[in-house]
Amino acid sequence: MTTSSSPLSPIKDPSAYRPNVGLALFSRRGHVLLGRRATVRKEDTRFAWQMPQGGIDRGEDAATAAIRELAEETGVGKHHVELLEELEPWLFYDFPPALKARLSGPYSGQRQKWFAFRFHGADSDIRLDTHTPEFDAWKWADLSEAPSLVIPFKQPVYQEVATRFERWTRPV
Repeated sequence: MTTSSSPLSPIKDPSAYRPNVGLALFSRRGHVLLGRRATVRKEDTRFAWQMPQGGIDRGEDAATAAIRELAEETGVGKHHVELLEELEPWLFYDFPPALKARLSGPYSGQRQKWFAFRFHGADSDIRLDTHTPEFDAWKWADLSEAPSLVIPFKQPVYQEVATRFERWTRPV
């Protein structure tokens, strides 16, 4: 299988990559929501932050999965958001060998469909405890910061997302 660090590189077998959605939730000030992964050791939080993301269930389309994952991970419902953009290409990343060895599934990595949403709620509408918590903290950040805060194997995807969604960082 041919892969590289480019999230847009041709993949010989897309079925080897778990279908997933990524969510960029923008505030009215143009900042993006980042969550600190709850499973990260507290003494090593350099790469603990990421945007919400999650798997697409069997029979579910990507847009439906995006709204479901947003609600599960942040408590933010569809009545608090406006869809700004859905990226046309799927973005790919490979699991590092050490992580792949610990996973029981057949996948080499993930293929992600990314969505940008504008948040029209209040900060108090963001609730990390409405489902099994994946994040233990959250913050608004500049989108350009996100690639340096995410785990390194996801950084090429985050750089691509930061480039493509840059226009949504302007305050409204």
